[in-house]
Amino acid sequence: MNESAYLKQLLTLAAKQLKTVVLPESEDNRVLEAAHYVAEIKAVKPVILGNQNHVEEFYKAKGWSLDGIEVIQPETSDKLTSYAQMFYELRKDKGITLDDALKQMHNYNYFGTMMVKAGDADGMVSGANHSTADTVRPALQIIKSTQKGRSVSSAILEVINGKAYILSDCAIIINPTANELADIAVDAAQTALQFGIKPKVALLSYSTKGSGKGEGVDKVTEALSLAKKQLQQQENSIIQIDGELQADAALDAVVAAKKAPDSQVAGQANVLIFPDIEAGNIAYKLLQRLAGAEAYGPILQGLNAPINDLSRGALVEDIVGMIAITALQAAAKK
Repeated sequence: MNESAYLKQLLTLAAKQLKTVVLPESEDNRVLEAAHYVAEIKAVKPVILGNQNHVEEFYKAKGWSLDGIEVIQPETSDKLTSYAQMFYELRKDKGITLDDALKQMHNYNYFGTMMVKAGDADGMVSGANHSTADTVRPALQIIKSTQKGRSVSSAILEVINGKAYILSDCAIIINPTANELADIAVDAAQTALQFGIKPKVALLSYSTKGSGKGEGVDKVTEALSLAKKQLQQQENSIIQIDGELQADAALDAVVAAKKAPDSQVAGQANVLIFPDIEAGNIAYKLLQRLAGAEAYGPILQGLNAPINDLSRGALVEDIVGMIAITALQAAAKK
């Protein structure tokens, strides 16, 4: 496994907290390898959901022990009934029956999310073999958003030449409204703070400070105004935000001096907010594949507890990083 300097830093920080993170995809060897790695260095206490014999056989073949790892098979767990009852109470007004709730707890993503809700785990990482929707749906039904009516979004923590950036939203909200884009910007700034990044937030566009026209530009400028109002209410002066900015103006100081000379963000941005999911998803994967950037996420934003997603193309080190990130998010919420 390739352990970069930044990943090593994440693991060192996580080890100081030693949180419990549940992993519901024991059928994937990458997940089993990642669980072994974080347990062996005592960075996180992983809980693997799956068949005990299958997991033991995999570890035995590798010459690894299960020290520091708990394996739970949901179908035979003594918590199955109590979790089903909890889920029923949460969803009975939606028409779910107790039998439905019991069946739902056989779904490992739901069981793992309920572990977090019940306080039996601090966070969950899934998505190596599941779609983002499969991870987000139980999180929305069980963990729920921090504010009623506020959308849950996602961020990618991307590391380029040793420098960390937050990119949002790259996975959940397809075409955000101005209100949603403002929420995304504020939540992404909060995500940055969780990882020691002093946020300089750029709302990206094909226009810089009125150089272009169109509905897309209007949406971004409205989102900026709404985000500034939110930040004023929070009295959070550490977060700097500006827009609309083209990517070169947001990141390059020479270009910024020409296009946005009065901006405190232009040329220094480290939190990049995309106008829609297409731009965000394409950008982060291009940076990952062409520039060799480390990419961790999608990190879900706006939930009451950390439930995080993976790209199905994730490497073992990507999964290790997401486990560490989830543990650090859990520590920040305490």
